[in-house]
Amino acid sequence: MLTKAEKTKQFILETASPLYNEKGISGVSIDDVLEATKLTKGCIYGHFNGKDDLSEQVIDFSLKKMSEKVATVVSKGKTPKEKIFLYLDFYKNPMDTYIAGGCPIFNTAVEADDHFPSIKKKVATVLHAGQEGLSNILKEGIAKGEFSKKLNAEVFAFKMFSAIEGGIVLSRTMGSRKLMLELIKDLKKELEQYML
Repeated sequence: MLTKAEKTKQFILETASPLYNEKGISGVSIDDVLEATKLTKGCIYGHFNGKDDLSEQVIDFSLKKMSEKVATVVSKGKTPKEKIFLYLDFYKNPMDTYIAGGCPIFNTAVEADDHFPSIKKKVATVLHAGQEGLSNILKEGIAKGEFSKKLNAEVFAFKMFSAIEGGIVLSRTMGSRKLMLELIKDLKKELEQYML
């Protein structure tokens, strides 16, 4: 059971998460967080040591929330193929993402690249874990005889991950999910070519 202080901090993180995802680390001000949470500056600073600390903790929260959601969705698959297809289907509607504003992993990676080295490391850890997770599912499929040994699990995992993340950005920018649906369909078809 969370204490009142822990509940307040959780509320701040949950409320600030979409703000950071939509506006970026540099684009969000403490005033934005105050307006969204309807809390006082003293309350915010009672839980965070300034904007940098708030930013780091919000990013941690967003990355963890996104990673856990994807893992939960994927875990519902009974076979490696089902797991990969569930992963792909999770991203079918890039206009309405799990955390408002697109994929927090990609959004944060782009902004943190040159400006926030400690956050860049956090994102890199999540990216490595995500790709490794997909690669391991594909390797499991190869080991179980579901996929051919011709499938390069690491390369295909990287391809899927890159295509999906890029597809989200392009779809949101162009205001259409049509090509994202085609992309997902093509990735599924390509994977099915390795089915035994």
